[in-house]
Amino acid sequence: MKSFDVLIIGAGHGGAQVAIALRQRGFEGSIAMIGAEDELPYERPPLSKEYLAGEKEFERLLIRPADFWQSKNIDMHLGSKVTTVHPENRQVALEDGTVFTYGHLIWATGGAPRSLACSGHDLRGVHSVRSRADVDALIQELPTTRRIVVIGGGYIGLEAAAVLSKLGKEIVVLEALDRVLARVVAEPISRFYEAEHRAHGVDLRTGVSVDCIEESDGAVSAVRLADGSRIEAEMVIVGIGILPAVDPLLEAGAEGGNGVHVDEYCRTSLPGVFAIGDCAAHENVHAAGARLRLESVQNAHDQAVAAAQAICGEPQAYSAVPWFWSNQYDLKLQTVGLSVGYDEVVVRGDPANRSFSVIYLRDDRVAALDCVNSVKDYVQGKRLVAERLKLPREKLADPQILLKEM
Repeated sequence: MKSFDVLIIGAGHGGAQVAIALRQRGFEGSIAMIGAEDELPYERPPLSKEYLAGEKEFERLLIRPADFWQSKNIDMHLGSKVTTVHPENRQVALEDGTVFTYGHLIWATGGAPRSLACSGHDLRGVHSVRSRADVDALIQELPTTRRIVVIGGGYIGLEAAAVLSKLGKEIVVLEALDRVLARVVAEPISRFYEAEHRAHGVDLRTGVSVDCIEESDGAVSAVRLADGSRIEAEMVIVGIGILPAVDPLLEAGAEGGNGVHVDEYCRTSLPGVFAIGDCAAHENVHAAGARLRLESVQNAHDQAVAAAQAICGEPQAYSAVPWFWSNQYDLKLQTVGLSVGYDEVVVRGDPANRSFSVIYLRDDRVAALDCVNSVKDYVQGKRLVAERLKLPREKLADPQILLKEM
């Protein structure tokens, strides 16, 4: 039986950062990281962008080189999955029966891609975009693939569509709701991106649902829609969200549901157990106190720091202003704040110029900004969000007035 002062489950952004943050704060205890993948910690956002496009090699995605972890005395146990947590004796068990004992446990497992529930969801040629292995498998099939159906009009689906259309593939995007990105942005942003994808030759369809995926010789041949129509394809990419990987914690008695519940210091209801990143549901001060999961590098990084501070006896409540980004074609969408529960939007600038912002108001105060090719608004808007300022709509809408002047 192996024992560690801090045992980190998950070798992604959050898991890597908590180990780094502990050492930076002078923590001298033993640290181990258990990762389900065989890879050292790496950046996931480029998977659907530069890595898929062949513009960035995998080694450039590594969060730290291999010798870094050795130099910091951080034990790596890769290609291993935790199946059981025993909080009463502070132990976890792996699939192969190995048992680890911990002083503090950090749960940073992220989530698994949601699968389609229809027939044909497991055919050859059906892919998700979550891990290096996922994208490598997809890339391997591209030379013999002409027509691709992307199911899901969220960030992952649209980013993959943008890359693959630039590679000369015929792309059809299917979104069940009446507009793309409907859960995360206001209508002006949705309509702008729909027009951009169509201008680049993408056949983008909203308000449609999939009945099944048809097969030929065990591989994808077409996608059949609920109205009976067929879309021929050699590949299907599914981007319909993730399921937080928290079952072992919930089975051990941790509070949660859609993610494991944590407090402002990232502590779960189990003694000595923290959770961070995509799998952690927290009450966010920038979402009017709503409990939610944030699937972003920023959240994983900052919650990792909060957990490390608590372990080192320097607790500071997590209250970072959230930020996100998405690259599609030559467009950079940068978001600061959370638009959850917004009741008004202000469009700043002209979308026709392909550089504009949408400002979200909640109870008359600035809650978030979506900035398309507008870095100044993104940088200057952070303070408006952090201080939840109440400002005149006509000034917010005028791109000639710098946000920092408000």
